[in-house]
Amino acid sequence: MELTATTTIRKPAPEVYAFWRRLENLPTFMAHLEEVRATGDRTSRWAARAPFGTDVAWDAEITDETPGEKIAWRSTGDADVPNAGTVFFVPAPDGVSTEVHVLLTYDIPGGAVGKAVAKYFGEEPHQQLDDDLRRLKQVLETGEVVRSDGAPWGKRARQEFPQRPAQPLSDAELAKGADA
Repeated sequence: MELTATTTIRKPAPEVYAFWRRLENLPTFMAHLEEVRATGDRTSRWAARAPFGTDVAWDAEITDETPGEKIAWRSTGDADVPNAGTVFFVPAPDGVSTEVHVLLTYDIPGGAVGKAVAKYFGEEPHQQLDDDLRRLKQVLETGEVVRSDGAPWGKRARQEFPQRPAQPLSDAELAKGADA
């Protein structure tokens, strides 16, 4: 599977690059990551939650890097989820902001069936990447990920407040609202 996403962050490219390059920062905005730990100058160990409450882990190495502009990586060894990616940090035309372009490729366990089942249960990879970049923008521009009162625990809220499609109000709920 190949995913791409882009966002613009109102911070200069060297600052956005430096935040991403500190790999330990990635779980602050990537919802499924539990931990990223540097194991060397260009190597790291990743742990993440996968659909259906499973955990996956892998080692990764930076394969190409241009400070302030680009980071490319790939998983190494026998990764639970073989993956590779590149993130580009491009100064935006306004002279202040940075365009962050992400390209990810990975093998979803279970192939096409695994992808369909994950999507059915709300684990749509394209949406996850868009959401991750939205949270990156929030962290860098405001210093935090904005959370609603209904889900103040962030990642844990996925289990406590599972998402479901909107549904019409029942007759009882309509009557209750009319009394208010």
